[in-house]
Amino acid sequence: MQSVKQIESGASGRSGASRRKRQVAFLYIAQQHQILHSITIAIELARGWPDIEVHALAVTSGHIDYLRTTIAALGGAPIKLKLLGPAALRNLRRRGASTPPKAVMLAANLRVLARYDAIVTPERTTAMVRRLGLIRPALIYTQHGAGDRGGPFEPRLKVFDLVMAAGPKQYARMVDCGLVEAEHCAMVGYPKFDLVDGLAIGQQRLFENDRPSVLYNPHFDPTLSSWPGWGMQVLEQFAAQDRYNLIFAPHLRLFDGANLQDRARLAKFKDHPNIRIDLGGPATIDMTYTTAADAYLGDVSSQIYEFVRKPRPTAFLNAHGVAWRDDPNYRHWAFGPVAERVEDLMPTIDRAFAEKARYIPEQQAGFSETFDLRPETSSLRAARAVANCLEKAQVRPS
Repeated sequence: MQSVKQIESGASGRSGASRRKRQVAFLYIAQQHQILHSITIAIELARGWPDIEVHALAVTSGHIDYLRTTIAALGGAPIKLKLLGPAALRNLRRRGASTPPKAVMLAANLRVLARYDAIVTPERTTAMVRRLGLIRPALIYTQHGAGDRGGPFEPRLKVFDLVMAAGPKQYARMVDCGLVEAEHCAMVGYPKFDLVDGLAIGQQRLFENDRPSVLYNPHFDPTLSSWPGWGMQVLEQFAAQDRYNLIFAPHLRLFDGANLQDRARLAKFKDHPNIRIDLGGPATIDMTYTTAADAYLGDVSSQIYEFVRKPRPTAFLNAHGVAWRDDPNYRHWAFGPVAERVEDLMPTIDRAFAEKARYIPEQQAGFSETFDLRPETSSLRAARAVANCLEKAQVRPS
């Protein structure tokens, strides 16, 4: 994070003496992991643009607590925190999910959102407010990951006044496919890295032994994830050997709202000395595990790109028998060996370690394609993009 004095020279539209303060809402209606992808942008905007008033709106008290703690840990910023209502809807959860339905909360808060000059969001469901008649605030999408999965590249991107890209890969895919016009796309880097660096997330000792640790990080989408078909066998194979530790930290959404039976299946691994299970704690989202692990095992989660910020052994599970070679949705499977059968799991892990030098150039190339990182922080670049979007936005009728 840079100081106010350092960033004032690069700011635009800061002379707020002759007009009201513009108000920007950073909106958090999904699970807590999305907070990490934009809160540092809010901090930079609040510190460096005195003519912009920054609010953070969230749908659970846990989100508000996490926001407050994180902002304080990063040095503080004048950001107003607001818990969205009504309480009856806020407490409406599908099968024990951690957040209420997004569409319901958006519809219930249209009048609140209409007060803002811009809404900054890390997820795409917010695009629906246009169909609900909300036309005045600028809509800004920050993304919440930088993976290869095709799902995020879809028509709702066209609704946003500004879409951020982590690097040339995302930018080209959105613009070349006609999903985002070039003038509405800003390549800003990856603000989550600023948060991780600001919190000094570093290597931690997670086990009482010196065996190498493998992070198993399956995705939540059952049509793509290795968990439904192979997941329990992965845990069982690691439990049966004594050469590796296993950190089972799936995508936060995999077990969000899972029933007791789903969770009970994991009970037999709870006290295993070589297995650590975390289904949604803070360490699953703040890169604690992607920093601490010696190797990565997964399928399509964008966390692979956070892991290869420091090149290390990686391996992948082709649980659906996809023809993945030359498919851009599986670009990251070039970063390490791929197991085509679950029976090949442990030999594939062995290969990942034995042949790690072979894959480092691919990991480095993939990382460079994915993230446009510069000496100036990603969060400051993104904050400037928000401020510029406000300057350029056409005044819409309320």
